[in-house]
Amino acid sequence: MLRSQAPVLQPAPTRPGLPSAALRWIQTPEVMSAIYEEDFLGFSYGFRPGRGQHQALDALTVGILRKKVNWVLDLDIRRYFDTIDHGWMAKFLEHRIGDKRLLRIVQRWLRAGVMEGDQLETWRQGTPQGAVISPLLANIYLHYVFDVWVHAWRRKRADGEVIVVRYADDAVVGFQSMRDAYRFRRELEARLKKFGLELHPKKTRLIEFGAFAHERRARRGEGKPETFEFLGFTHICTQARSGRFLLTRHTSKARMRTALRKLRKEIMRRRHLSIEKQGKWLGRVVQGYLNYHAIPTNSPAIQQFRKQVVRHWHKALRRRSQRDRTSWSRTSRLADRWLPRAHILHPWPTERFDARTRGGSPVR
Repeated sequence: MLRSQAPVLQPAPTRPGLPSAALRWIQTPEVMSAIYEEDFLGFSYGFRPGRGQHQALDALTVGILRKKVNWVLDLDIRRYFDTIDHGWMAKFLEHRIGDKRLLRIVQRWLRAGVMEGDQLETWRQGTPQGAVISPLLANIYLHYVFDVWVHAWRRKRADGEVIVVRYADDAVVGFQSMRDAYRFRRELEARLKKFGLELHPKKTRLIEFGAFAHERRARRGEGKPETFEFLGFTHICTQARSGRFLLTRHTSKARMRTALRKLRKEIMRRRHLSIEKQGKWLGRVVQGYLNYHAIPTNSPAIQQFRKQVVRHWHKALRRRSQRDRTSWSRTSRLADRWLPRAHILHPWPTERFDARTRGGSPVR
C-alpha cells in the first residue's frame, strides 16, 4: 500500500560556505531514495542501492528454471528517458511525498535545461540529462506505471504463473499461458499509452521459451526456440548432457563487436606507449570485461573476446614503426604476462540467488 505521510528532511552535516537551500538540494536524491525503497517491488533491480544487473540476471534465470514459463515477453520502452511526462511525474511524487520543499526541489531538477549556444533549452518531458536524480525519477515513474500495475495484474488477471524482472526500461515477463501473454501485451500497451509511453515495436518480442520449447516446436516441425537478449546477454534454450533443460547465456554479439571496435581504436592510439604501460592498461580493460561477462555457460564468448584483444594488440605493436617485426609468439608471451586468463568468475545463478535470498521468490 502506498503511503502518504510527509518525509522529513534531516539536517545535513555542516558544510562551511553552503546555505541551507544548497544543503537540501544535495540531500534530495538520498532522501528520496530512502523513501521509495520502502515502496519499490522485489522484481525491480535498476538504480537501487544494493542491487545490480547480475542480481536481475540471476532472478530471471531462477524464475525461468523453477517456474512454469512457456512464453517470454521481452519488453523495451521506446525512448523512455526522453518521454517521461512531467505532469504525471508530479502527481506520482505528490501522492507519496508531503514535504513541499522537497517537491519544489524536484520540480527544479525536472525543469533544469542545457545550454545550446547562448540559449537555455528547458525540458518539458523526460528526465534531465546527466542529473544525479534522473535515474531515481525514471524508476519512480515506472514503479507507478508498470510495477504496481503488473503486480496487481498477475494476481487478479492471470490464469497461470507469471514472472517479472525489470531493470530500468528493460523488462522480461514470463508466462505459463500463451493466452495470458497475448492479453498482457495488449493491456500493457494501453496502460503505457495512458502515461505517454509506448513499446518499441522492433525490440519488443513475444517468443516461445522454456523447458518444453524444444519439444513443442519439434512436434510442429519448427526449428530451434528463438532467443532473447537482456542486459547484454543472449538467453538460449539448450539441454545439458543429461537431457534436462539448461538456460544458456552468451554475451550479445552486437555488444561484443561494439566493445572490440572501441578497444581497437584505443589500442592503436596508445601503441607508442611503453609495453609495460600498454600491458597494464589492457589488463585492467580485460579484467573489467570479465568481471561482468565471465558467467557460467559463457566461456566461448569471453575466450573469443580475449583472443581478439590479443590480435588487435599484435597489429598495433607491428604498426609502431616500419621496422617493427613483433612476432605473434612475442605478442602471445606479452599477453600471458599482462592479460588475465578468460575463466568463469561468477557462480551459478541458482547458487548465488539462494545464498542472497535464502530461497525466496525470484520475482516478487
